[in-house]
Amino acid sequence: SSPHLVQVRERIRINGQPISKELFSKYFWLVYNRLEETKDPVHASMPAYFRFLTIMAFHVFLQEKVDLAVVEVGIGGAYDCTNIIRAPVVCGVSSLGIDHTSILGDTMEKIAWQKGGIFKPGVPAFTVAQPERPLKVLRDRAREQKCPLYLCPELDAFEGDHRALELGLAGAHQRSNAALALQLARTWLQRRGCWGLGELKEALPGAELVGRPVPLAPAFQPTDAMIQGLRDTEWLGRTQVLPRGPVTWYLDGAHTTSSIQACVRWFRQAALNQDKPNDGSEVRVLLFNATGDRDTAALLKLLLPCHFDYAVFCPNFTEVSVANNADQQNFNVTLENALTRCLENQRTWTRLLEEKAGQDPCFPAPLR
Repeated sequence: SSPHLVQVRERIRINGQPISKELFSKYFWLVYNRLEETKDPVHASMPAYFRFLTIMAFHVFLQEKVDLAVVEVGIGGAYDCTNIIRAPVVCGVSSLGIDHTSILGDTMEKIAWQKGGIFKPGVPAFTVAQPERPLKVLRDRAREQKCPLYLCPELDAFEGDHRALELGLAGAHQRSNAALALQLARTWLQRRGCWGLGELKEALPGAELVGRPVPLAPAFQPTDAMIQGLRDTEWLGRTQVLPRGPVTWYLDGAHTTSSIQACVRWFRQAALNQDKPNDGSEVRVLLFNATGDRDTAALLKLLLPCHFDYAVFCPNFTEVSVANNADQQNFNVTLENALTRCLENQRTWTRLLEEKAGQDPCFPAPLR
């Protein structure tokens, strides 16, 4: 998976845990030295950062003899370096969003084409509810590859009459991710010849939702292990609440308009469900950082309804002496460029607040 939150070892996990420092070091140098010895002497270059870690991850999984490898693409799918597996057991495409437009394209249809690049002949694939036109692109890509593509039912369809599924990850948007995970897990277990996977509820292999060009996959009764897996799932930095003394941090890695909207819905439910006290005892501060070429103005505009008292715009850097962790260093962007971006974000935020105050007299003016 990528990116990592604290340490690069998070990207390569076995049984849910990042591999040890010793194992990471062992396989890093083994792969590095092997590539160094065998690289083309004319065009002498090593794989870039993400490609190297992808090669290393596959090597780790093979050497450690894992039963199952779950591989998340880096960017897109079609031309992503993870897309070298010729016959995966099953593929999944989660909710599409506008991101990495310089690489994937500037429309949902172009991005859907890239995402559908992971489909393989005869390998079942699942996706969740998508806008109609991108969904048709996924369907067409699946047909080109002779890949059976199905739409996941809503998570409600997997719940029994008196048994609501609990999710370890907060936010309504995680329900579609959970429905996708259930279908992927069941497909792999079926391929392994596992029995007792729960009764199918409404087997509708040829059914189509109204206006949807992709058949609906059947729902089923999740097993106890699946129910526990959904309940115990955690992913740090995603809709995470972190109490620290008098300060409560609400952390999320949202970086597209759709994910920011989901983040705002979660934050307003988790933190703003009670009226703010008028005695000044509670202060709400936005700590914002964005990397790459993202449209931060569009993202910041969506955060206005949270009514923050202050906003802090920080670069994506840490001090090694403080963090004692070189994994947090970013060598692709200079500190000067990052600080310039922070100033631009600050000006954008101030402008958005002034525009909002002009439209709505009840909206607070920006604090200087």
